[in-house]
Amino acid sequence: MNEAVRIFEARIVENLRANGHDELTVAHINLTRNLDEEGTRLTELARRASMTKQSMSELVDQVERTGLIEKRPDPTDGRAKLVCFTDKGFAWLEVFHRSLEVAESEMRAELGSAMVDVMVEVLAKYVESRESQPEEGIEP
Repeated sequence: MNEAVRIFEARIVENLRANGHDELTVAHINLTRNLDEEGTRLTELARRASMTKQSMSELVDQVERTGLIEKRPDPTDGRAKLVCFTDKGFAWLEVFHRSLEVAESEMRAELGSAMVDVMVEVLAKYVESRESQPEEGIEP
């Protein structure tokens, strides 16, 4: 399964590069896929990506240097920061979504739409079942 995800994500990055966006690598996608359009706290990004806060902080700093994201004060907590897309980041996000659609279309062409639909449905059920259970061996 890891290899399939690696190939799928690599196709997304290849499509981004073909459309003039070479700012990010596959590693950075782990940040952007977990970033809400209205912004997300660093601790929540790390939790969603199953990364340490320190590792996510490093990714945020790297992507911030590209101008795609920025840290802003959290209006609900003056001590906290939100990681947010910039205008340049929202333009990148549009190309990312199109690249994701291309990669999925390629997968559907290769495996058949019915097979991809079943995979998506079964994986969604797996995620749903795991999210309702406490995480084993992982401290909050």
